[in-house]
Amino acid sequence: MSGYEFERTSSGKCGVTLMNNQVGYVVAQVMRAKSGIRVSEFPSMIRVDGDGKIVFDFDEISDALGFDFDMTDFEEIMSTHYGRMVHLDDQTMLFANPEDAAEYIDFDLRPVQ
Repeated sequence: MSGYEFERTSSGKCGVTLMNNQVGYVVAQVMRAKSGIRVSEFPSMIRVDGDGKIVFDFDEISDALGFDFDMTDFEEIMSTHYGRMVHLDDQTMLFANPEDAAEYIDFDLRPVQ
């Protein structure tokens, strides 16, 4: 038997895998300072995981890097993600619960009939 278990319940978590390079490292350091965020470093990648919602603020990251950082830069260093991802001009957000992203993705929260 495997040591893994299958559950149909939500973990309430979301996250990304970043490249472990100079830019990915600085982004991870910015995120490490935020409440509810866990950063795990591995030789070739950095995991950034959070509870409920994660916000990558591009102005905050730009300040830490010393140069402009935007969505294309974020997509360049990110290899995978889990959770509903929403890109805005000044930030990228991940939501553990897709309904929490409803206002950004034109998702209608009508009751099921």
